[in-house]
Amino acid sequence: MEKEQNAAQEQATYEQVSPNVERQEEIKEKEHEGNGYQEKNEVEEQEKTREENEQHDDQDNEIEEQEKVQEEQNEELAAANAKIAELEAKIKEMENRYLRLYADFENFRRRTRQEMEAAEKYRAQSLVSDLLPALDNFERALKIKAEDEQAKSILQGMEMVYRSVLDALKKEGVEAIEAVGKPFDPHLHQAVMQVEDSNYEPNTVVEELQKGYKLKDRVIRPAMVKVSQ
Repeated sequence: MEKEQNAAQEQATYEQVSPNVERQEEIKEKEHEGNGYQEKNEVEEQEKTREENEQHDDQDNEIEEQEKVQEEQNEELAAANAKIAELEAKIKEMENRYLRLYADFENFRRRTRQEMEAAEKYRAQSLVSDLLPALDNFERALKIKAEDEQAKSILQGMEMVYRSVLDALKKEGVEAIEAVGKPFDPHLHQAVMQVEDSNYEPNTVVEELQKGYKLKDRVIRPAMVKVSQ
């Protein structure tokens, strides 16, 4: 009887304790499950953070690589621009040199052409200069008065030669410079004396002492003259 009572009490105690134990075990399981879920979340969060860090590192590396490439491109561009500037400077220098050479050549060609034209235009200048003393002598001789027929005949012959020479020189463009009665021109006249003469205006040629000649537009010899004061 006593054993039965003890057994009943133990059964009752077991029944009372058993739900509490089960509840505690459930709580522990839930806590374990909660801890597992939290640990899982933490692992996932860590993995996500790690992936983000790796992605960020990759982006940083990509940016650094792009910056490096950009820097290399900038250096290449700067070198290319410097080369272009150097070549442009050389081209400009060559153009300037060409323009200077071209200008020098044009000046040389123009001078040569002018010299050739002048040589053609004034080709008789040396001959004319050599003939002027002979013309002076002819003029002096023709001023002599002939006293007999023989002398007159000689003077006529000399005058014919003189006229022939003048005609030949005239064909080459030689002409005598007008002097007497003309205003004094230092480009055409050489004043060797000044005189007072009421018949002429001041600074006017009153007498020609030696004829002057021009070859076209060039004075070969100015006329030697007296000028009124």
